[in-house]
Amino acid sequence: MFDRAAKAFFDAIARSQRLKQLAAPYGMRPNGFARRFVAGESLEEAIAAARAIEAAGLTETLHYLEAPVATMAEADRATRALAALIDPIAASGIERNLSLSPLQLGLRVDRATCVDNLRRILDAVSAHEFFVRIDMEDYSCVQVTLEAFETIWQQGYRNAGIVLQAHLRRSAADAERMNQLGARVRLVKGAFRESVSAAYRSSDEVNAAFVDIMKLLLKGGVYPAIATHDPEMIAATRAFAVSHGTSPTCFEFQMLYGIRRDLQMSLVSEGFRVRVYVPFGREWFPYLMRRIGERPTNIGSVMRSLVRDR
Repeated sequence: MFDRAAKAFFDAIARSQRLKQLAAPYGMRPNGFARRFVAGESLEEAIAAARAIEAAGLTETLHYLEAPVATMAEADRATRALAALIDPIAASGIERNLSLSPLQLGLRVDRATCVDNLRRILDAVSAHEFFVRIDMEDYSCVQVTLEAFETIWQQGYRNAGIVLQAHLRRSAADAERMNQLGARVRLVKGAFRESVSAAYRSSDEVNAAFVDIMKLLLKGGVYPAIATHDPEMIAATRAFAVSHGTSPTCFEFQMLYGIRRDLQMSLVSEGFRVRVYVPFGREWFPYLMRRIGERPTNIGSVMRSLVRDR
């Protein structure tokens, strides 16, 4: 019950422009409260974080935090901003792996515009052999996001993957469809509060769905990403992989920057591949508030940082 209430509370905070303005001067200080969970506001800071992650034996995906757009002009500007990151990332020598939100590309404005902008990004990264993960937003965006993804897939773009949320009742069928396509899937539990008709609510139901979809992906998917910090879900994945002879090189675990670093390193030491999701950008406040809402134990870390900032 507390988890659901916390998610709703911090989601409301994430939407507050006033609180965002109040937090802006403090969060990204050298010891600011956001630094544990967000690499920084600049690409240079994100690249530095990526280098440290790679030096520890992990891999990473960079995600540029940008506000959702409301017009085609804003979508064009956001697409140009994303495209401008590509050459510097390639030149830096870090792994070429990006995550982006379709809302940045105009999904809520016009599906065709979003697809065109996504194609622009995929064309721009193709020369540098990037992989691009298309994030999934709330339930109202799921069908149109999957349609946009299938459109670019049918047009021959293979350097892209998608995200599925285990708490959605439809996701097992979506996972089977992605397996049929041969598309790479990142499986998450799901962060958005949805209706009972669309999503499971109890943690037991969500966990059961997560395990079922994980099995589908490990049996029939293409290099799936199992994104969780839950030790039970990780243990279930490991047990299933061992029992079915699935090599640790055929899938990877994914975790968020700044969360369960001990678990990340433990998995790496055991021979598993671990990728860290590294967010950066000026729109860090909404991201941070939602991550706290998903994992209330993070509140303590933020509160301690706030005390240091005073």
